[in-house]
Amino acid sequence: MKNITILGATGSIGLNTLSVIDLHPDKYCIFALSANTNWQKMLELCHTYKPHYAVMVDAYAAEQLQNALSSETIVLSGESTLVELAAHEQTDYLMAAIVGAAGLASTLAAARAGKRIMLANKESLVLAGNLLIDAVKRSGAELIPVDSEHSAVFQCLQGSTKGLSKVQLTASGGPFLGVPLTKLANVTPDEACAHPNWSMGRKISVDSATMMNKGLEVIEAHFLFDLSHENIDIVVHPQSIIHSFTYFDDGSVLSQLGLPDMRTAISFALSYPERHSSGVGTLDLTQQKSLEFYPPNLEVFSCLRLAYEAIKAGKSAAGTLNAANEIAVDAFLKNKIGFLGISNAIEKTLEAVPVVSLDTLDDVMENDLLSRQVARSIIETTCA
Repeated sequence: MKNITILGATGSIGLNTLSVIDLHPDKYCIFALSANTNWQKMLELCHTYKPHYAVMVDAYAAEQLQNALSSETIVLSGESTLVELAAHEQTDYLMAAIVGAAGLASTLAAARAGKRIMLANKESLVLAGNLLIDAVKRSGAELIPVDSEHSAVFQCLQGSTKGLSKVQLTASGGPFLGVPLTKLANVTPDEACAHPNWSMGRKISVDSATMMNKGLEVIEAHFLFDLSHENIDIVVHPQSIIHSFTYFDDGSVLSQLGLPDMRTAISFALSYPERHSSGVGTLDLTQQKSLEFYPPNLEVFSCLRLAYEAIKAGKSAAGTLNAANEIAVDAFLKNKIGFLGISNAIEKTLEAVPVVSLDTLDDVMENDLLSRQVARSIIETTCA
């Protein structure tokens, strides 16, 4: 029986993790759950799973949960408690599903404590890839990706990494595949969040629409699989059936296929090196009308181009990219800037923020704070 701590329990990854765990009550026990402000949903989860701890990052939400909760679950609040629970001696596996830079400190704490980290928070590697990978190596922690694309590569490489020449991550193309650049200026947040294949939170859905999610995944793959950006490709595959390709020196290409359902990758991260049921249906290729593949249009999806430029620059550039993206996406969702203003704000922030070495977590957070300040200033100037 493994104790599971889920940080970001009320989001799509957290809830899907719980649905997989529901299928295997003899294997997993919920030790701790966290959320930001949604105490009503957390109340439901506490009644169902009876975790030892429930964390609401927001103090008011924690108070509301405590007042409504009659079980023995201990309610905590604040970001520091996330770090404590991630590294807690009773946490066996951590589902790192907090969106954005907010998930970095807890993920790093789990790595230093030698936990199995089921990594759904790609920003941890984008901001502090070297620090996180070093911590995993030093402690003997396990870092298992939950992004469907990285999980696919991870699965394909279980036999051996010998002769690996490159990986190719697939992208659905999001809701604006084939839409010309001239028609993207006036798209709404709801249109950007209407993903054709995946059910995700609004921030991640916008990242899919701009293809920034693929840019962040290139950076993530660089650290996970120790590959140069030159050996990481993106191919647009609208059906989201093939999740990644791995290319080898002898001409072999391996890929992992499955229905577009995040429970597959979650289940693998939980059960590795074994496999158990995820609740996902069986893929029947005879029912698929076609499988299509296209090169990404970097003129339309300029966020992907900016991500490649950031990884080439190295050091703090990827962290700056991520921070600027979070600020810009938030501004777009609040109708402060247009859709095309996202990439514009990111590019200007990358030009304005110096590229520096990041040797400590404090360095990472200092660069993150500066980049956010610059991005906000650029957006305010643009909107003025």
